Amino acid sequence: MDATLSRLLADPRIRAARAHIESEDAETLQVQAALSAIPAPTGAEGPRGARVAELFAAAGLASVKIDDVGNVHGWLGRPGAPAIVLAAHLDTVFSADVDVTVRRDGARLEGPGISDNARGLAALVTLARALTRARVTPARPLLFAATVGEEGAGDLRGVKHLFNANGGDSGVGAQHAAPLHASPQRPYAMVALDGAGVDRIVHRGIGAARYRARYRGPGGHSWAAFGVANPASAVGRAAAAVADLAADATRLPRSTAAVVRIGGGTGLNSIPQEAWLDLDVRSEDADALTRLDGAVRAALTRACETENARRVAGTPPLTLEIEPLGRRPSGITPRTHPLVQAAIAANRALGFTHELAASSTDANVPMSLGIPAIALGAGGRAGDTHRTSEWYDNEQGPLGIVRALLVVAAVAGGDDLIT
Repeated sequence: MDATLSRLLADPRIRAARAHIESEDAETLQVQAALSAIPAPTGAEGPRGARVAELFAAAGLASVKIDDVGNVHGWLGRPGAPAIVLAAHLDTVFSADVDVTVRRDGARLEGPGISDNARGLAALVTLARALTRARVTPARPLLFAATVGEEGAGDLRGVKHLFNANGGDSGVGAQHAAPLHASPQRPYAMVALDGAGVDRIVHRGIGAARYRARYRGPGGHSWAAFGVANPASAVGRAAAAVADLAADATRLPRSTAAVVRIGGGTGLNSIPQEAWLDLDVRSEDADALTRLDGAVRAALTRACETENARRVAGTPPLTLEIEPLGRRPSGITPRTHPLVQAAIAANRALGFTHELAASSTDANVPMSLGIPAIALGAGGRAGDTHRTSEWYDNEQGPLGIVRALLVVAAVAGGDDLIT
């Protein structure tokens, strides 16, 4: 793979594409800031998606369209061979009332979502421009996709739709004229551009099971009805039990279980009729996730049973309802796979170290389907991710996009690039 990367770095077409990325760095930052300033809460990505569609068309991609769930995609290359998907997610974790104005502080851009994922989107647009301007047409077609619903409660909705992972009738299929088709052709690979950075290569997808456990009971006055089964007490027992389960940090494959939100009750002098807690259960391994998920659900049931056993005789028992809030599949692209090796070789060729990592990204879905996938940062440095003080510094920013160019070129055609 190192030899392939060396040949690509010397190829005049790749050199031209790299020159475009580096010379248009200021334009990339302008696009990044402009996209970041368009609010895109999960579930309300439409305005940002519409702008990305315009940028895809201006970059020269073919058959640009917005699909049924809001994903934006456009094509580069000749139809026929299985496609390589290049993706970046549209949504942010911030609600519609958050001010997403972008501020400049020297070389630093500051604003909610400026890195995650305005950087990935801007890199996707720049990469499309670079390939079309340099007249690079890989042997394998490329599908550029800006996806919805990657963050939190979005539950990877966009990429699941794109890869037909919901059992529906759409997916990556017929090229150009109808990018989504009822009988999809299996994609060749996927590269997700997510946030900043040049070192990490995410090749393991952290799966997650997310749900709300809701305890209901008769409620009543906190003095007069004392002794009835208390939903809030059951929530406390459940939270403590989950914390005990999660205490084993040495569990391999690494798995976690966290109570992330708690609610319920109406007043200081009332036993609540309802109380709930939200849980986020994660693992790098699908079987380990299933086991831990089962253990957490058993703990929730025991909390209900324990509280019911303590209630005054003749009073109604608590009930427990578990409401699914999302499920992200686990997956892995082996480090020996050519896609991962191409990313390692690209880092080496550009003088970067590399870190093979696990995360939860759009790449989880193709990994879970056995389709090779990785997620890469799109250059630069960032901090305060998922906070309103989020920032991006463009140090080695262009080289992050060059890395993506080399990886894509290596797996999309290598020495068989055509013009």
